[in-house]
Amino acid sequence: MIAIENLRKEYKGQVVVDVPHLAIAAGESFGLVGNNGAGKTTLFRMIIDLIRPSAGTVTINGKNVQQNDEWKSYVGSYLDENFLIQYLTPEEYFKFVGKLHGYADADLAAFLAKFEELFHGEIIGNKKFIGDLSKGNLKKVGIAAAFIGNPQVVILDEPFENLDPTSQIRLKDLLRKEKAERNLTYLISSHDLNHVTEICERIVILEKGIVIKDLKGSANALVELEEYFKA
Repeated sequence: MIAIENLRKEYKGQVVVDVPHLAIAAGESFGLVGNNGAGKTTLFRMIIDLIRPSAGTVTINGKNVQQNDEWKSYVGSYLDENFLIQYLTPEEYFKFVGKLHGYADADLAAFLAKFEELFHGEIIGNKKFIGDLSKGNLKKVGIAAAFIGNPQVVILDEPFENLDPTSQIRLKDLLRKEKAERNLTYLISSHDLNHVTEICERIVILEKGIVIKDLKGSANALVELEEYFKA
């Protein structure tokens, strides 16, 4: 479904991503891990055409993301707070995104009901602007919005960051449920090795923009990751 070929990004002569080939199949749960500065967010940004590569291509369903917009109708993503509109309430923001996908009010209400447990009474009905929410609640709003439109692919950068333990568990349960119901393709980056190995059956380690390991279907993925990062 997603194919990366000779993808390279340089800033001021320094290479921050250099991936000769990477393929992510439809229905795969793909985890991306690495230390700070490994290039994870830059890679995700190139996949969804937020930044242009210095060289190489990203294709989704055979279409170059730089040359068409078709992929945007079935790819949902949340990378950071810049995806949100700070001066709207969560309800206004969800309605805005929902309208882009043709949601009637009833459709949006049914969609948001799936997130009630994750929201935990802190998102809807509080008359707060998005800009006034805590870091964790900003994350919840962004993640929920990424699922609007029933995307085939969902890309999340550090989805567990800033969430309290209860919310982390609820998010994992939600991601698993959505995956089981719709066979979604996930691309998830995380510093939390436990969470990412519980959600993703394939884990790639990125180091200084280079793929160091590609662990697929490994029952010992968590052990292998811990061994790598403590070395």
